[in-house]
Order: sequence, then structure tokens, then C-alpha cells
Amino acid sequence: MTEKKRSVSHATFVLERRYKAKPERVYRALSEPGAKAQWFTPPETWGKDEQTMDFRIGGVETSVGGPIGGPVHAFRAVYQDIVPNERIVYSYFMTLDDVRISVSVSTFELTADGDHTKLKMTEMGAYLDGFDDGGRLREEGTNVLLDNLGRFVEGDWE
Repeated sequence: MTEKKRSVSHATFVLERRYKAKPERVYRALSEPGAKAQWFTPPETWGKDEQTMDFRIGGVETSVGGPIGGPVHAFRAVYQDIVPNERIVYSYFMTLDDVRISVSVSTFELTADGDHTKLKMTEMGAYLDGFDDGGRLREEGTNVLLDNLGRFVEGDWE
């Protein structure tokens, strides 16, 4: 029997956006389950995710789905800090099937900029047992989600 080689790599990335929407609208899109379900979506080739969201400090959010016939991707977050219209901090882990692949802390900071909002998203991740070369895949996926968020809050959502 061969033992699996264990490893952990760490990465931090910071993404910034400027949306043509007030911070209150962006915050609602991040915090209200019905709104978030419209932009926090899987790729078109996947089936529909199962999502739950209890948006409060200590509350849990989950998203479970994946490609048809492929591994099940699961996201489970716990909200650690919430300042309405200004900041959201949560910790989360992800699994593929039943294998934990990462543990992260994410912070969303919202700042008014005239009739726009500056969003700064920082993620610090621990990627487990060879998954995700330095957080590259997670950063790419998060960029797609933040673009979706922008289209949603700016009213250009199909």
C-alpha cells in the first residue's frame, strides 16, 4: 500500500472592481440569498448547484454541484464578520467529492466612489495535497464570479 504524499501550498490574491452601483446594491447582491443565487452560478456545462445561505455572523453558506457525471464540488463558508454596506469576512473550505482541497479566508471591502462602488476582495488560501498550483485556479474562478456580480448589480444580467 502506497501512502499519499501530503502537501500544502499557500497563496494570497487581491482582486479589485469598480461597479456602477451604490455600495448598498452591491452589499445586497452579496448578502441576500435570492440575489446571490442569480450571479454566484456554476459554469453552463454544469447542472444547477444546491445553495443555502444564512447570512449572519456565525451563519453558514453552502454550494454543492459540479459537472454532469464529474466530481461533486462543495463550498462551505462561515461568516466571521459583517459590517453592512462595508465589509464581509468569511472562512470556507472546498471539497471535490469527499476530498478537502482547500481552506481559505475571504474579505470583501466596499467603498463608495460617487455613484460607483469600489470592491476589494482579498483571499488567503491553503491548497491541500497538490490541488491548485498556488491558487491560480481559484483566482481565475473568482474573477469570473466578480464579473458576474458586476453584470448583475449594473443591471446587465441576462
